[in-house]
Amino acid sequence: MSDELPLGEELPEYAERVLAVAEEVPPGRVMTYGDVAEWLGEGGPRQVGRVMALYGGAVPWWRVVRSDGRLLPGHELRALEHYRAEGTPLRTAPRSAEGHLPRLDMRRARWDGGTDTVGGPGGDNP
Repeated sequence: MSDELPLGEELPEYAERVLAVAEEVPPGRVMTYGDVAEWLGEGGPRQVGRVMALYGGAVPWWRVVRSDGRLLPGHELRALEHYRAEGTPLRTAPRSAEGHLPRLDMRRARWDGGTDTVGGPGGDNP
């Protein structure tokens, strides 16, 4: 993930829209790449993932995630620090899991755009 655009390069309009959604996701919550594409009504998970890979370093990139809850390969420890600091719901990794890294608890952490708290109105939590 790059924090800056190459000199003289302008951010594509679709990328601006994706990054704006990433900035709206509240601390402790996540949206999947597909959720973001659906929210925008344009593109798909791969397009959103590409935008995040190229331009996501300047926004809370750890809040736009894979739908299976796995942490972003190569950025697992940095993401985990953010999740723990924000109180993002995690699932404990089984001992057999590679690296014993937890996964996001997608049922509880997923944000639908209608709430800004974990387990608040519109959330899946009890």
